[in-house]
Amino acid sequence: MTEHSKIQAGLYVVATPLGNLGDITIRALATLKSVQCIACEDTRVTRDLLRFLDIAPPVLISVREHNERQAAELVVARIAGGEAVAYASDAGTPAISDPGARLVAAVRAAGFPIIPIPGVSAVTTALSVAGLESTAFTFSGFAPVAAGELAAFVELIATRTETTVCFESPHRIEKFLAAVAKGLPAERRVVIARELTKKFETITALNAGEIEAWIPQNSDHMRGEFVIVVAGAEQATRTSTFDARTVLKILLPELPPAKAAKLAAKITGESREALYELAEKLKSE
Repeated sequence: MTEHSKIQAGLYVVATPLGNLGDITIRALATLKSVQCIACEDTRVTRDLLRFLDIAPPVLISVREHNERQAAELVVARIAGGEAVAYASDAGTPAISDPGARLVAAVRAAGFPIIPIPGVSAVTTALSVAGLESTAFTFSGFAPVAAGELAAFVELIATRTETTVCFESPHRIEKFLAAVAKGLPAERRVVIARELTKKFETITALNAGEIEAWIPQNSDHMRGEFVIVVAGAEQATRTSTFDARTVLKILLPELPPAKAAKLAAKITGESREALYELAEKLKSE
């Protein structure tokens, strides 16, 4: 494909590097060269990437969490006009704790093709260096902020037999790790991946019981973006099975139905709307 050459009209969901720009794939490079428009989380970040790749920027549309529905209408209109549109978040694979899901749904509802251009994901990157044998894992996005919700979140991680992967930001990482140290069995394996693929990348594997002492010794390592990987419980030692109903029953005495449903959706992966209806029903009972 040549730069801005005609390719099939549709939405191309393009994974971009986490930090090391050398991780761009050949197919992603060709796609970004060929589309007539790029929808992106931050136009400044995407311009920097295009400059590094020596690609003349096509039309850029900002698609952020707060304007995703409206921006989706612009993208659908362009595709309807025969254009190929790429979507790229600031780093990694779009729509994974990033904007993009509503955009994809809108394009699909309009009947246009959606083409994945796979590549880097912080989730799979962290898992690849975690050294945990389990092939099953749950991705939980960002942990909740409120202390009660965070404690319940960690309590449920402790019961899972599959690996748990979640993201955390630099200003909340110490609070999150302290909750993990308190809420997990001391022998549970935890991998702390910081600034993956970037200059100051660090990957630390330790037991939950070692985290409390590790935090003050590594205060200079609390900056950057984090991916936390927690090993699952041994099947024989798992004390209970948590389905959506059980999760809600634990949360509802402490939280209103809307917040309980939001946290239960993060934990179980089920529909937030369906869980809210169930929460209202359980509350009334």
